[in-house]
Amino acid sequence: MSRDDPEMTSPMAVERLICDVTQSWSEVGGGVGTYLRHKRNHILGRTPHRHLLIVPGAEDNVTVEGRAITATVRSPRVPGSPNYRLMLRNGAVRRIMEQFRPDLIECQDSYNLPWAAIAHRRKFPDTALVGGYFTDFPTVYAERPFSKVIGSTLAGVAGRICYRYCGQLYRRFDAVFALSENGGAAKLRSYGVDDIGIVPLGVELGDFGPALREERRRQLVGAEDGKPLLIYVGRLDLEKKPQVVVEAFRKLPESLGARLVLLGEGPLRDEIAALGDPRIHAPGFVRDRRELALWLASADIYVSGMADETFGVSIVEAQASGLPVVGVAAGAMVDRVNDAIGRLGPVDDSDAMAANILAVWQSDRRRMSEIAQVEAHQYSWDRSMETLFGPIYRKAFAARTRRVVEAAPMAAPLAVPAE
Repeated sequence: MSRDDPEMTSPMAVERLICDVTQSWSEVGGGVGTYLRHKRNHILGRTPHRHLLIVPGAEDNVTVEGRAITATVRSPRVPGSPNYRLMLRNGAVRRIMEQFRPDLIECQDSYNLPWAAIAHRRKFPDTALVGGYFTDFPTVYAERPFSKVIGSTLAGVAGRICYRYCGQLYRRFDAVFALSENGGAAKLRSYGVDDIGIVPLGVELGDFGPALREERRRQLVGAEDGKPLLIYVGRLDLEKKPQVVVEAFRKLPESLGARLVLLGEGPLRDEIAALGDPRIHAPGFVRDRRELALWLASADIYVSGMADETFGVSIVEAQASGLPVVGVAAGAMVDRVNDAIGRLGPVDDSDAMAANILAVWQSDRRRMSEIAQVEAHQYSWDRSMETLFGPIYRKAFAARTRRVVEAAPMAAPLAVPAE
C-alpha cells in the first residue's frame, strides 16, 4: 500500500468497524461509561462507521442494532461494588473480536483485556490498536493503598513496578492517549511511552449553568440564604475519598451554617448516614442529567478529595455550573483548578480542606464563578471526538499500514528468458 493511498491520507473517510473493550463499565454512570456512550452517539450520528462495544455483563450476549453492536461477556461482580464486574475471560473476548474482525480496537483498561487485543492483532496484523489511559491504577490501586499497610517506601516500589508494567504495555499500542497531562500523560512518558496524545473528556455544556439555581432545592436540605451549600458528585467509596470531604465539612464552624450534599452510591453511603448528622444529605445516585445540573447550580462550592483523577468530568460540570472547586493537589485536579477558581490542598488532609473551604467562601466567589465558567467551556464532546477520530486514530491506522506493508512478502523477481 503506497503512502498516496486514500487509507493513509484519510483513514476515517471510509466505513470502519471501531471496537471498544473495557471492564470499567457501569449502567449507572462512571467516567468510562459516559465516554463510551458519547462515542457511540458520535459514531452513529456523525460518521459512516459501525461500533462494537465489548463489556462485562450478567451473561454472554450479542445484540446487533443497525451499526451498533453490543457484546456482553458473563463476568462476576467486583466485591463490594454493585455496579462493576470483572471481565476476566479473555478467550470469550477474543472470540467476539474474531467473529466481527474490527478495523480498530481501543482499550480503556490496563489489566488483562489489552493482552486479548494484542493477541488478536498478532493473529490479524491489519488491526489498529489504541490505548486510552483512563485510570492511574499504579497510584490508585498499588501505591496509595499499600502505603497504609507496608509503609510509603515499599508502596513506592510497588507503584514503580506497576508503572514499568504500564510502560511495557502501552509501547505495544499503535497510538496512546491520556485524558490530561498530570492525569497520566506525564507519568507514561517518564516510563518510555512516547508521543502520547491528549484527549480531554467533554461536558454537555448547554446542560449546565448557574441560571438553573433553585432556592426551593436549597431549602429542601436546610441551606439558608447567605449560607454555604457544599456539593460532591461521585462514587461513595475509598478510592474517591468522600470521607475526607465529610471530615472537612464537620470541622467547619457550626456558626457558618453550612450544608453538604453527596450525590452518589457506594459502600461508604451507609457509614456516612450512620453519623446521624442532619446537615449532611446523601440522596443517592442521580441518573437524570437535568436533576444533576439543578443540584450543581443550587450549590455554592464543589468539594472533592479524589487524588487520582485522570480528567475530572464532575469538576468541569461543577465549573460550568459556576462553582469554585476545593480539591487536592494531585492528578488532573492540578490541570483543572487554580487559585482564580478554587483551592487545592494536600491529599487526605481534612484540616487543610476545611481551611480552603472557608477561604473560598470568604473570597470573591462571583469572580471565581465567572472565570470557572470560561474555563469549563473549553471542553466539549465535539472537541474530544475530533481529537480522537483525527490525530489519534490517523496515527494508529498509519502504524497499521506500515506494519502490513513491512510484513508483506517481497515480490518474486521476473524470470529472465534464456538466450
